[in-house]
Amino acid sequence: MSESNKEQHESRQVSQPISRFPVPPLGELPADIRERIEAVHEKAGFIPNVFLALAHRPDEFRAFFAYHDALMEKPGNLSLAEREMIVVATSAANQCQYCVIAHGAILRIRAKNPLVADQVALNYRKADISARQKAMLGFALKVTQQAYAIGEEDFATLAAHGFSEEDMWDIVSITAFFGMSNRLANVANMRANDEFYMLGR
Repeated sequence: MSESNKEQHESRQVSQPISRFPVPPLGELPADIRERIEAVHEKAGFIPNVFLALAHRPDEFRAFFAYHDALMEKPGNLSLAEREMIVVATSAANQCQYCVIAHGAILRIRAKNPLVADQVALNYRKADISARQKAMLGFALKVTQQAYAIGEEDFATLAAHGFSEEDMWDIVSITAFFGMSNRLANVANMRANDEFYMLGR
């Protein structure tokens, strides 16, 4: 990463803080974390603020992104776009601005649909998605809001739409992981990058 890019990110933190907690300079980060951030910058053209906001706790950074990648990048019956749908719908229910904006951008790109993220965030029931996807999101939102009430009838509904037991575990795990992430982002007042707003539109 060039010195000018580093200075740009650091000056932006001063004018518009990306977190209420400390954000360490890139040059002070452990090598593996710095390399991961630089790889993301190379691929995306900017550094998503979540990487910088979590970097002040290196062990937790590593654990967070290892679990994130295990859930969100794996092959399976849930497409990558459907995994992002779960994040967008449940993050909206948790009123997490950062995750709705950031993962909404990723959803638009992965679904190749400039409208879907806004529709899913506002009301998945009216979104231009399949009945299968609506069942998936209905289950995810129940996990978000009423996990204590989940019962066999909920699993039966998913099974009727072709979801396997492994798929059901994935839906629950993604929902639970981002429930944690939403709370971290909200309490930290994590700011979404401006670049996210127009991606995939």
